Amino acid sequence: MLRWGLFLIVIGVVALVAGWLAGHPGAVTLEWQDYRVDTSAAVLAAAVLLFAAVVALLYRVWWSVWSAPKWLGRFRRDRRRRRGYAALSRGLVAVAAGDAETARRQARRATEYLNDPPLTMLLSAQAAQMEGDEQAARRFFQTMSEQPATEFLGVRGLLLQAIKREDWAEALTLARRAYRLNPHSEWVMQTLYDLQKRTGEWGDAALTLDEAVKMKLIPASQSGAEKANLYYQQSLKGDGFEALRWARRAYKALPGHVPSAVRWAEMCLAEDRHRKAAGVIEDAWQRNPAPDLVPVYFQAKKAEDATQKLAAARRLAEFKPGHLESRLLVAEAALEAEKWADARAALETVADDQAPPRVCRLMAQLEEAEHGDLARARSWLLRATGEPAPTGSNTAAAAAPAVAAAG
Repeated sequence: MLRWGLFLIVIGVVALVAGWLAGHPGAVTLEWQDYRVDTSAAVLAAAVLLFAAVVALLYRVWWSVWSAPKWLGRFRRDRRRRRGYAALSRGLVAVAAGDAETARRQARRATEYLNDPPLTMLLSAQAAQMEGDEQAARRFFQTMSEQPATEFLGVRGLLLQAIKREDWAEALTLARRAYRLNPHSEWVMQTLYDLQKRTGEWGDAALTLDEAVKMKLIPASQSGAEKANLYYQQSLKGDGFEALRWARRAYKALPGHVPSAVRWAEMCLAEDRHRKAAGVIEDAWQRNPAPDLVPVYFQAKKAEDATQKLAAARRLAEFKPGHLESRLLVAEAALEAEKWADARAALETVADDQAPPRVCRLMAQLEEAEHGDLARARSWLLRATGEPAPTGSNTAAAAAPAVAAAG
């Protein structure tokens, strides 16, 4: 619209000038050597305009001829680029479809048409991987990792290759490099964290975990269990006060964490701090009763014979009364001390039709030890394995071998 307005303005100006010259024709005389030209001002103006138009036309023709090679070159480059991107698109589609042959052919065409190494190398590397040529893919990824524009893609490809061949040391080095290039990537963070744990870099893994939680890449609700495991593993690597410190940190990160509680108590026992060790186990039992806590507690209580173990078991059970593990703890200690009534009292409330296998095995042991009733013992053992109890005259005959086998 603006061009049309300017064109109309120019036409109007030319018309005004032409009208003015027609009303004021005047006279112009030109003399050059032996030549003399007499004419009007309007004719002279028209001659000048015609000369200017001819010069402009000749200049335009000359410019078109002079710039033709550049225009042709640009046209060819655009055509090659269009063909290259078309080949690149078809190659990526072939990669997604799992067509290795088409992907390789289109990668070669894209490389031929495009002067864009990052895109073509990525497609070539993927095509090589699909054909099983990991060495060629590694060369492409290595080249990409040496160029700023594609460094991250190259490092990622090399990292995935290292993980595939289980070269954990190189994979960890590449993961650290990828983290420096893109620290906000959830995939990079998770991969680095997993590799640090796999290679035993527990301290570095703890730092990575803190960063992941801070960036909300790992939910804060999961951080307690993760930290407890990391600190516990760090404790296993050390000894003395350092091991105790890491075990304590692991338990503080997740109160009730059984492995760290056992480790902490063992470190206390190594320093002859029996009361502290017993306190750690009692706190852990109150939060998360587990059989692994019992042997360490017996050591902390210096319970060596069966009677002392029964007393220690009753003490520990008081921190989680009524819990199945507390009942089983007392029952096992009572059986070892041959306190049949105490064992039966601990088991009788849980020895029902839905009794777990551990309860059934303890009941079988109790029936045989207290009464010598092999038939009832066999019945409990069969319930522990999920088989129906025998009936009739076959019960007594099958009892002895079943109990012997269980023992």
